[in-house]
Amino acid sequence: MRRRQFIVAGPALLAAPALAQPAWPEQPVRLVVPFAPGGPSDITARLFADELTKLLPQRVVVENRSGAGVVVGTELVAKAPKDGLTLLYTTVAHAVLRPLFPQLAFDAIADFHPVALLGLVPMVLLVNKDLPVQDLAGFVRLLREHPGRYNYGSGGNGSAVHLASELFLARAGGLQAQHIPYRGGAPAYADLLSGRLAMYMDVASSGLKPALDGQARGLGISAAERVPQAPGLPTFAQGGVTGAECATWHMVLAPAGTPAEKVQAANAALMRVTALPEVQRRLGDQAMQLRTDSTPASSATFLSAEEAKWAGVIRQAGIRVD
Repeated sequence: MRRRQFIVAGPALLAAPALAQPAWPEQPVRLVVPFAPGGPSDITARLFADELTKLLPQRVVVENRSGAGVVVGTELVAKAPKDGLTLLYTTVAHAVLRPLFPQLAFDAIADFHPVALLGLVPMVLLVNKDLPVQDLAGFVRLLREHPGRYNYGSGGNGSAVHLASELFLARAGGLQAQHIPYRGGAPAYADLLSGRLAMYMDVASSGLKPALDGQARGLGISAAERVPQAPGLPTFAQGGVTGAECATWHMVLAPAGTPAEKVQAANAALMRVTALPEVQRRLGDQAMQLRTDSTPASSATFLSAEEAKWAGVIRQAGIRVD
């Protein structure tokens, strides 16, 4: 999430009841993903694009535009024609663009019209299995008794893992732990297993497996409720840390100024996809909590709240990205 994520809609997505009508423009709809191919966001975006193509009389094509974190792809959509043929498939990275990079050539809020919040994936707090703690309360006690002695890793300054970790430490009573940024999550996770790191906050889609198979010790999950994939894993609140709920999420945005009827039609098509049993099964297996009732208005409210929350974490922790 270092300057760092869906593109669907347009004339092809005019009113949902008209999906079967033949008078659609021939241009494909571009679903811009500001990440390289093959990552979690890209894979999920392609699933949505495939399902939308089945619903609509025109193709939905994923276009990867990575670079400068998510800045290159996001700016492309911000400046795209307001015809509904270009949308952005993004993640929580979008909510921290303004707090982390105030000098960007676009405004991550004012230059976009939220279309739909698709789903959220909570975070799992993992610790090295040899650490002398068995639960979240014990870990909090350990950090409180030894301020600054233990460390945690992330995939880089300003990444989702970095911010979620700082939120947890703040809500657990202003605990102190040393942040070690890595070039991506894989080397950080490797150091957690080897014992070089004490803690790593991973997204549940990948973090539940090591917690369940015993490679690392899962102490809690950042969701409001326990997840069915790991019913024995308590929430942070159940472990005694309130206010640390957070998630990485998937959202579609259109350029600001896109006609409201096209935004609404795109939202209707996306909500049809999130309600598909096969999509719910596949993404549920990845611990994504899908939304089937998201609206453009509720998505805008959610995005504003996320930006405010993470801006506060960034300010309090003094997080900077060079």
